[in-house]
Amino acid sequence: MAVEYDDLRDFIELVEKRGDLRKIEGAALEHEIGAITEVAAGSEHRPALLFDKIPGYPAGHRIFTNTTVSASRAALALGLDADLSPLQALQAWKSKRTEIKPIAPETVGSAAFLENAMVGEAVDITTFPAPIWHHGDGGPYIGSGSVVLTRDPDTGWVNCSIYRVQVHGHNRVTVQFDHNGRHGAMISRKYWDRGEPCPIAIVHGEDPSLFVAGFEYLPEGASELDFAGAIRGRPLQVHPGPLTGLPIPAKAEIVFEGYLQPFPAVSLPEGPFGEFTGYYAADKRPAPVMTVEAVHHRNDPILLGSPPLKPPRFHFGLPLRAAGIWGNLEAAGVADIVGAWQHVSQLMTVIALKQRYAGHAKRAGLIAAANSYMGRIVVLVDDDVDPSSLADVMWAVTTRAEPSEDVDIIRNAWSSSLDPRIPAAARDIGLTSNSKMIIDACIPFQHLESYPRASALTPGQAEEVRRKWGHLLGPNR
Repeated sequence: MAVEYDDLRDFIELVEKRGDLRKIEGAALEHEIGAITEVAAGSEHRPALLFDKIPGYPAGHRIFTNTTVSASRAALALGLDADLSPLQALQAWKSKRTEIKPIAPETVGSAAFLENAMVGEAVDITTFPAPIWHHGDGGPYIGSGSVVLTRDPDTGWVNCSIYRVQVHGHNRVTVQFDHNGRHGAMISRKYWDRGEPCPIAIVHGEDPSLFVAGFEYLPEGASELDFAGAIRGRPLQVHPGPLTGLPIPAKAEIVFEGYLQPFPAVSLPEGPFGEFTGYYAADKRPAPVMTVEAVHHRNDPILLGSPPLKPPRFHFGLPLRAAGIWGNLEAAGVADIVGAWQHVSQLMTVIALKQRYAGHAKRAGLIAAANSYMGRIVVLVDDDVDPSSLADVMWAVTTRAEPSEDVDIIRNAWSSSLDPRIPAAARDIGLTSNSKMIIDACIPFQHLESYPRASALTPGQAEEVRRKWGHLLGPNR
């Protein structure tokens, strides 16, 4: 199934037709837009938000947030049936992700982003609304869901990933790569080592297929532009940037072109910025500086905003890493995995399986723990538990897991410098591992036949009810 949209504006129309869009006028850039975004993302229905008539800016200079925070809109962005249950949608993505083939972008002779331009001394990026998303942020961030394009000078490979972008005046921004292993940082370093600035383009307001591709962990040399085409089921149209020649999505909303100056010779203090863990990982720190030498934008441009928010709010309503872990389990030969999910912004992984032998659940848990980035908790549940429902999972934990028997701790496991629990002194010297707790909340294998029978519907039975009666049980549209 191909996606039903061609650009961000098409996607917004689809969201509005589904009754998922809320239009908000008059919200302030400093903290208020971010606060409304956070409250909406934590609400039951998690609507998408389109902000307009922002004080100090012309009507039509808009900001779109909570783009894909619900499972249905995440499915819509991936070209899946938006009415699937969350677990069904994740399973559909796992299958599609395995089968899709990269589709190279198509270069076109005209581009919507060229409707307006500022070049050289005329550049003033402060004409676009850039929110201060969280109360403790170090300044306005125009790039929280924007994609950054760079081209490898040796191979021609174009990387197109999401990095945060802070505004520092009328023609300068910082780009925070997080660590030197990011592909954008590696490409930039090749230019800097030659004493040259790195040509760069930043796209604000890309379509959701490229937004998803920008967050994907693709291997070095793989193209996010090709991956976006694979999601779409057709090529992404691109047009060469007038300054850099980089392949820029033709229907992008706002484009910055310029040069990332050699780092650390040129830097500005960046941050702090609220992270997806719900904490600040660091104070101000030096970051590479982009001099913006050309700006292009559509009439009435729309900024796609995707600030990290306190869990369980997350930028994507389907835990794509859980689909990867599900695939890892199958690749390792662990049979009868019926579902995988991640809660608390991917920090807690749940695996559902139909037990076939003693040790089956533990085997799955060890593999899941090894592949759970930053997370500290892995839970195993039986196939009568919906892993996407935290209430269901906790029911299994509290009625099937015996703490003295069913909990294991794995030490020195995979984490990150963003982990707020790791002491600062350890982070500073690169010690960023954590421990992981595996909770076996499955019925003990030897008691499968004798364990008290559950009274509730199975996930399959509940889905049958939703299919027949769900139109009467959901929100009115």
